[in-house]
Amino acid sequence: MNRVAVVIVTFNSSGHIARCLRALRESDIPVELIVVDNNSEDDTVEVVERELAAFEVAHLLRSDTNVGFARGVNKGLRRALGSYVVILNPDCFVCPSTLREMMETMRARPDVGLAGCLLLNEDGSEQAGCRRYIPTPWRALMRVLHLGRFFRRRRRFDDFIMSREPLPSGPIEVEALSGALMMVSRESLHAVGMLDEGYFMHCEDLDWCVRFRSAGWRVLFMPRACAVHVKGACSTSRPMRVEYHKHAGMIRFYRLHLRKRYGGALMWAVVASVWVRFLGKAILIAPTSLRIFLRKRRAARARHVSLEEVGVKH
Repeated sequence: MNRVAVVIVTFNSSGHIARCLRALRESDIPVELIVVDNNSEDDTVEVVERELAAFEVAHLLRSDTNVGFARGVNKGLRRALGSYVVILNPDCFVCPSTLREMMETMRARPDVGLAGCLLLNEDGSEQAGCRRYIPTPWRALMRVLHLGRFFRRRRRFDDFIMSREPLPSGPIEVEALSGALMMVSRESLHAVGMLDEGYFMHCEDLDWCVRFRSAGWRVLFMPRACAVHVKGACSTSRPMRVEYHKHAGMIRFYRLHLRKRYGGALMWAVVASVWVRFLGKAILIAPTSLRIFLRKRRAARARHVSLEEVGVKH
């Protein structure tokens, strides 16, 4: 019987991980489950442990520190045995036939090394980013300025998001996929290698897509396979840190894959613009980050007082 390995990296994911695992249980093919917890501060581990009993093959790997998404995934990949491995976000909920459809398509097309599916928002609309072009600095600028809305028939002003294009009727080759759900074949994984651990979180999926395509493997988007993704749910506990790593990851991506296309002066301008954008985002989310910090601090003090009271009673 065919079995797909599924690697999920968790960090403070208790709000969604149970739903994620229950959706996996409804898959119409067996699943080999590997959950890698990055030292969650909430009850994620307890929730996962309760759900694992329902899986025939399941492993929980715990890290002493938050080692980041890429390192967490690679830890799970080393444990996985399946011929096909899915990297799945804990806030992503697969439809029952999704994993089987993806595996069957990849098996029929051995030149495909990496595949993704249609990611839906909870309202049923297509999520931006599940099929996309490589976000070059020009495309990223068009995304920020929204010029594509005013020049709809001018490709020059298109950004990197493909969701405004008609949904294809069948699988198509794309430049990049979303890391929320990606299936990789064992053969291509051996050829290309694991995720680049120089990325802490964000942009490692873009990097992987470029590396697969550069090595001669096709990257495929499958519109008939689907999953619901609560985008950003895994980033709510530490928004400032997430924004920092998102922008740092983009700079690493540009330097690794686009440096030759842009001269030294232009590359410095690109890097400067990325950090200016981060500064703007940081100012906007600073009040939210402060509220989260103060709430965590109050909760920690409450736990400390509670433990002291228990000590006094004993």
